Amino acid sequence: MRPAAAPPSAGEALSRHAWGDAFAILSESDRHQPLAPDDLERFALAAHMIGKDPESDDLLTRAHHAWLSGGDVPRAVRCAFWLGVNLVVSGQSARSAGWLARGRRLLHAQQQSRVEAGYLLALEGLQRYLAGDAADAKAASEEALTFATRFRDHDLQTFAMVTVGESLIRLGEAGEGIRLLDESMIAVTAGEVSPIVSGLAYCAVIAACHEIFDLRRAREWTAELSRWCAAQQEQVPPYRGVCLAHRVEIMRMQGDWADAVDEANLACQWLGSLPVVRSADAAYYQLAELHRLRGEYSEAEQAYRKASGFGHTAQPGLALLLLAAGDTGAAERAIRTALDGARDQGSRCRILPAFVEVMLAAGSIEVARTAAMELAAVAERLHAPLLIAISEHLTGAVLLAAGEARSAQAALGHAVATFRDLDAPYDAARARLLIGLACRETGDEVTARLEIEAAKSLFRELGAAPDLLRAEELALEATTRTASLLTARELEVLRHVAVGKSNRAVADDLFLSEKTVARHISKIFIKLGVTSRSAATAYAHQHKLV
Repeated sequence: MRPAAAPPSAGEALSRHAWGDAFAILSESDRHQPLAPDDLERFALAAHMIGKDPESDDLLTRAHHAWLSGGDVPRAVRCAFWLGVNLVVSGQSARSAGWLARGRRLLHAQQQSRVEAGYLLALEGLQRYLAGDAADAKAASEEALTFATRFRDHDLQTFAMVTVGESLIRLGEAGEGIRLLDESMIAVTAGEVSPIVSGLAYCAVIAACHEIFDLRRAREWTAELSRWCAAQQEQVPPYRGVCLAHRVEIMRMQGDWADAVDEANLACQWLGSLPVVRSADAAYYQLAELHRLRGEYSEAEQAYRKASGFGHTAQPGLALLLLAAGDTGAAERAIRTALDGARDQGSRCRILPAFVEVMLAAGSIEVARTAAMELAAVAERLHAPLLIAISEHLTGAVLLAAGEARSAQAALGHAVATFRDLDAPYDAARARLLIGLACRETGDEVTARLEIEAAKSLFRELGAAPDLLRAEELALEATTRTASLLTARELEVLRHVAVGKSNRAVADDLFLSEKTVARHISKIFIKLGVTSRSAATAYAHQHKLV
């Protein structure tokens, strides 16, 4: 039976990226009469874009054999390339290596240089990168780039350039790596590459930004990814794999906690349902972090267990959950184990902030200081604003615990400024709370109250219940201290002002001159940190001073 041609409606659906429609149309055609190999490739693309990876691989395999039967070796090799990519990305490295070997054997019989040889080099580069061999990955991908340039192939150029960029970051050349990744994304955003290469590039770039703590760049490319996904009809959630977890993490850092929980649940559901489960551990971990920050400790524990079941260490979040539950000893043991097991720089940087927090809670100030210094050194080397802000926050916390309140204020002030610039409200609020405590230590009760109140407002807005409770306790303590700063006569004047009396009326009631009353009110404003009678009145009623 001769292969059938796809109906025109399939081409129309593909052109408008209606992947679900295209899949249904091609599926129906294929049931009546087997499709031609080029249409099988389009069928595989539609299946891939709606998350039907096993079906996509089966269709690519059929297309591969159909091209071979027709004597078109290069097209058969191109199918082998895509099969190898799909398999290695899903963790099936042995099968991916098999398709690479087959592709090379088939091309070996060809007498002329073809662009498909570059595609196979690009596949080798990806395989080596995912296996942890960044140097060889870079070499293979750079060789693939020569083929891309020679044959003017945008897909191959973007694919290989992304792997070179990722490899450079792993090799410690983050600046050059990011430059290449940004350049590779120009072809993506200009619509010069195929949908699958676009999706892979977006995820690779966002993951690379995550690896070097480049929050601003990660946020920008995540927004671009969202716009790209919006143009893909009936596509699976953006785009696939760990990209979903990184998206949730960015939303969490921006303070979009309610939406982040919805996205995290969606990611957990979809990633956990795949035939070959991948990245579900990262999605469940981000869900657990959101629950922990909101004070939903039972839900957090369940999500951490799920993450662990899928292969995540559940640290450092689980140690912080133990600390929140009051089990400092268990938290200390857990975070020490996690840090001992973190071999690479990125892993250590993600555990060190929690390590410092737990060590300070355990009273091990010098251990915490050493850990904070390690993170500060990495932050300076990477020039990553987020990491710098985190290290300054930790440095401030250590200095405060060591009794060096004024030095702590300076470090924490820098952290707050950077967190604000990065639009990270929760982290900024935590740093402001520590500034409030540092000001209290130096006797500046007015500024302490202002900082604590500001942090409390941010925590309430975010839904950070445990932090809000802590801030409210500190605010109550600050109120008591502030009230104690007022003299008996100042309290008396405040009570009269709070019921709406004018300076003249207060002077008459207390047998004082109007000038003396005005002087008392000025001092009250300074001590309470307010600038108007109405604000002083509100403060007095709110804190039961009247």
